[in-house]
Amino acid sequence: MWQRFSLYDLRVIGHYLGTLTQLFAALMAVPFLTALVFQEWEPAERYLLGIGIALVVGTLLQFLRIEPGRLGRRQALAVTGFAWIVLAFFASVPLFLSGHYATYMDALFDGVSGLTTTGATVALDIDHFSNADNMFRFMMHLVGGLGLIVVALSLGIFGKRSGSSLYTAEGRSEHVVPNVVQTTQLILRITLVIIFIAAVVLTALCISIGMEPVRAVLQSIWLAISAFNTGGFAPMAESVSYYNSIPIEVFLMLLMILGSISFVVHAEVWKGRLQSFFGDIEIRTMLIWLLVMTVVVAASLSASALFSDLPAMIRRGLFMVVSAFSTTGFQNVTTNQLTTVFSSGAFLALALIAAVGGSAGSTAGGVKLHRVGIIFKSIVSTVKEAVSPSSARVVVSYNHLGRRVLSSDAVKEAMTVFVLFVITYSVGALVGIAHGYEASQAIMESVSMTSNGGIITGIVTPGMSPSLEAFYIFQMWAGRLEFVTLLAVLAEIIASLAPRKRRGRQ
Repeated sequence: MWQRFSLYDLRVIGHYLGTLTQLFAALMAVPFLTALVFQEWEPAERYLLGIGIALVVGTLLQFLRIEPGRLGRRQALAVTGFAWIVLAFFASVPLFLSGHYATYMDALFDGVSGLTTTGATVALDIDHFSNADNMFRFMMHLVGGLGLIVVALSLGIFGKRSGSSLYTAEGRSEHVVPNVVQTTQLILRITLVIIFIAAVVLTALCISIGMEPVRAVLQSIWLAISAFNTGGFAPMAESVSYYNSIPIEVFLMLLMILGSISFVVHAEVWKGRLQSFFGDIEIRTMLIWLLVMTVVVAASLSASALFSDLPAMIRRGLFMVVSAFSTTGFQNVTTNQLTTVFSSGAFLALALIAAVGGSAGSTAGGVKLHRVGIIFKSIVSTVKEAVSPSSARVVVSYNHLGRRVLSSDAVKEAMTVFVLFVITYSVGALVGIAHGYEASQAIMESVSMTSNGGIITGIVTPGMSPSLEAFYIFQMWAGRLEFVTLLAVLAEIIASLAPRKRRGRQ
C-alpha cells in the first residue's frame, strides 16, 4: 500500500528544499564575484537578483518547519527528487535575463542540463557569453556532477542525522569511509584536487596555442570542470573542435575517463591499493567495452571520406567514443559532420556507448557498467545452473572492492534500472519521431538526454517545440535520478492526491 505525504512530511520536505535553495544562492555568488572582478555590471545585477530571490524563497521554505528533525526515507527521496528541478528554476532566472535564450523554456532547459551534467544547450551566441554567465554554467556542472546532496553533506549543511537517508536517495550506496559526511568530504577533495591539476595543465596547453593568459586560465578551469564532471558544456560554440589541438583533446580524454570511474575506486587508488583498480568488475567491463566499441566505430568510419587517413580516424573517432562513453558530450566534429559524414553504423554505435555510460558512483550517466557486468554475471549463472547437476549449488562471484557473491537483489536492481532506461530511451525516440525527425537522430537525442550525455544531432535547438523540450527536460531529470527515486516520489504524490476510500458501515 502506498503511503500518503502528511502535512508534517510536506513541511519537512519544504524545509530541506529551502536549505538547498540557500546553498544555491551561495553558488550564484561565484558568478556574481566573477562579474565584479571583470567589471561586467549587467551580469552582476542579474546574479544579485538571482541570489536575492533564492535567499528569500529558501528562507520562507525553511520557516515551514523550524526544527525538522531526522529525515525519513520517504522524505529524503522527495527532497532529492525535487531538488534537481526546483534549483533549475532558480538557475533559469539569471540565464533568461541574459538575452542569450529565445524563450524562458530554453533557459530552464539549460538550467536542468547544467545541473544534471547533460551538457546539451539551446543558448544563442555562446561565443559572446560574459565570463560571469560561463562561470555559472560550469559551477552548475561542478555541483551537479558531484551531486547536490553530496555537496550539501560535505559542507555539513544537513548535519549527521539525515546524511545516510539523503546519500542513499541520490543513488549512492557505497561509502569511501564508514561515515557518510566524511565520505562526501573525501569525494569533494578528490574532485577539487584533480580539477586543480587539470586546470594548470590545460592553462599551459591553451597558452601554447596562442591564447592570452587570463582567458587561458578561465577556459582551462571550465574545461577541467566539464571534463572531469562529465558535463559537456564548453566555453565556445564549436565545443572542443574550436581549439584544434591534439594535446588538449588527448588530455580531455584522460579527464573524461577519470570522471567515469567510481569515486570509491579513486579512493582505493589514492590509498595505494592498485589491485582493487585492475580487479574491479567495472574497470574490466570498461576496458573490454571501450576496446570492442572503438573497433566497431573505427571500422564504420573507415568508409567515410573525412576519415580516409588513419590519424584523422583515430583522432576524431576515439575522442567521440570516449566522450559518448563518459556521457560528457564534448565534440571535436561539428553537429553537421556528425549527422552527415559519420556513417549510420558509427552514429548508432555512439548512441549505444552513451546508453551504457560509465561507472556507478562516478559523475557519468547511463545504465552504468556495474549493472551491465551484474547482468552478464547473471546470464553466466543461469547457464551454469542449466548445465550443472540438479543437486549442485551454483555460486557466481565478482570483484568490486573485494570478492562479492552475486545475489538475487543485485540482479533485480540492475535489471530494473536497465529496463527503465531502455523504456525511456525508446519512448523518447518515438516522441522525437512523432515531432517529424529522422529515427537515427531521434534515437541519439533521446539517449543523450536520458543518459545525461549531451551529444546532440540538431534536434535540440533554440526555440524548439515546447512539448519536445518539456519531455527532454523530464528525461534529463529522470536519468540523473536513475528513475527509482523519481518513480517513488511520483507514486507518493499520486497516492496523496487520490481521494481516500470510505469504509462501509458494519
